[in-house]
Amino acid sequence: MKMKVIIIDDDPLVVESLKTILGVEKIEIPAVGYNGTQAVEQYKIHKPDIVLMDIRMKNMSGMEAAQKILEIDPQARILLITTFQDQEYIQKALSMGCKGYILKHNVKGIIPAINAVYAGNMVFDSKIVSDIKIFTERKIDIKLSERELDILLLVADGLNNKEIAEKMFLSEGTVRNYVSNMLEKLSLRDRTQLAVYYYKLKYGLKK
Repeated sequence: MKMKVIIIDDDPLVVESLKTILGVEKIEIPAVGYNGTQAVEQYKIHKPDIVLMDIRMKNMSGMEAAQKILEIDPQARILLITTFQDQEYIQKALSMGCKGYILKHNVKGIIPAINAVYAGNMVFDSKIVSDIKIFTERKIDIKLSERELDILLLVADGLNNKEIAEKMFLSEGTVRNYVSNMLEKLSLRDRTQLAVYYYKLKYGLKK
C-alpha cells in the first residue's frame, strides 16, 4: 500500500518540484493545494498519511491550517516546510503537535523526513538541530546524564536504535536500555515525547 501525501504550497513551481521528488519514490499524491483553506479541505477528503505544507501562505497560513487539521484529527502527521529558520514557528509547531519542520532548500532531506514522520518519528532539519551542549549552557535542571543527552539528540533527529548504535559505537540493546531509562526518568510514554522534551529544552518552552 502506497504512502499518501498531500502537498500544500502557494508557489506552483514548488508544488511541481515536490511532486517530482515524491513521484520518484512512488509516493501517492491524491491532491495538492495552494493555501491553508485548501489544505484543510483536501485533508477532510483524502485523509492522507502525511501533509507536506508550507508555513507562509495567503488566505490561511500553514500554521493556521495545521491547527485546524489537528483539531479534526489529533493523529494527523503534518510536516511543515519553509525557507525560514524561525524559532517562534518551531515552538508553535511543537506545541500544536506537528511532526516536523524542515527547510525547503534541503532537497535531499525531504524524502528521509517524510519516511521518518511516516514511521512515527519527529523530524527537524539538521540546521535547526544544534549541538546538545545548548542544554548545559543554560541553568536548567537536567535529569539525564551526558550520554543520555547525546542519545536524546539523535532520537530527536529521527534516528532509530540501530542507527544510534552505529553512530555511538554501542550495541542496539544498550541503546534500547538507555531509551527505556530516559522514558522512565522523565515519565514519558514514547520516542515522540522524548523528541518533544528535547525541543522544549532547546527552545526554552514550558515543560
